[in-house]
Amino acid sequence: MKAFFVFSGQGAQAVGMGRDLYAENSAARAIFDAADRTLGYALSDICFNGPEENLTQTRYCQVAIYTTSCAALAAFRTVFPAVEPVACAGLSLGEYGALYAGQAFSFEAGLRLLAKRAELMDAACRSTDGGMASVLGGDAEVIREVCQACGIDVANYNSPGQIVISGEKSKVTAAVNELKARGMRKVIPLNVAGAFHSRLMASAGDALKQVLAASDIRLPEVPVYQNYTAAPAGSVEELKHNLACQVAGSVRWEECVRRMIAAGGDTMIEFGPGSVLTGLLRRTDGNIGYFNVNSMETLQSITL
Repeated sequence: MKAFFVFSGQGAQAVGMGRDLYAENSAARAIFDAADRTLGYALSDICFNGPEENLTQTRYCQVAIYTTSCAALAAFRTVFPAVEPVACAGLSLGEYGALYAGQAFSFEAGLRLLAKRAELMDAACRSTDGGMASVLGGDAEVIREVCQACGIDVANYNSPGQIVISGEKSKVTAAVNELKARGMRKVIPLNVAGAFHSRLMASAGDALKQVLAASDIRLPEVPVYQNYTAAPAGSVEELKHNLACQVAGSVRWEECVRRMIAAGGDTMIEFGPGSVLTGLLRRTDGNIGYFNVNSMETLQSITL
């Protein structure tokens, strides 16, 4: 087996995530305890007990998913210590989990970076009136053309037939109407806090550059396919540049997955709440095996 590790993105959160990992696995418990110490508040309590309105706030959500994902990875490593990834990637905020898995930084350093990213993105959301919509089954070239005409952006290339668009709410509405007029019937507005991965996040990306410049980040020990380029970085400077640009840039997730498979990956292991990424894998390449690690039950069900 040649496993590639992937890490959940925003929207996968659910109250109660990680609770059983904390209760039953000491390595996972250590991750949650480190998060509480580093942040100075009980993130673990928000993960385990909510309320949901807190967990869905960007400033809590991003660090909560990162922590739960890293705890799931820690628990996995206690059971399968010999399994090393041939590559890693993460959807949006999940890229920080992928970089942690690749030993680009410590858990705590990644958490502090992500907390600042979430703070900057939250500020950008509150200063703009942004929206997003998911387009299912549409032609990518037509979607790009409509986005350009309406002054919005493609946020995510998730899988064949699933693209997310993002920008000013009124312009997203105009694009939704135009896409439907062009025969795309499954265009679904999303309930989100703002226009993630669009030009409306540019201020957050610019501010994050300064934070990253002062951060101690190493090139990971395994290839980490970054959202912004769908490729591993060749230098620390490039890695940091890609992390900053990712905030307002398109997430090239389908390309990341295809390239990890082309590099030899034959089994996806998704760490973190939900099962969004293994779901996208089934639409991208149905021949690739997969596992989810988000609870003790899912961990114990894995047979390698």
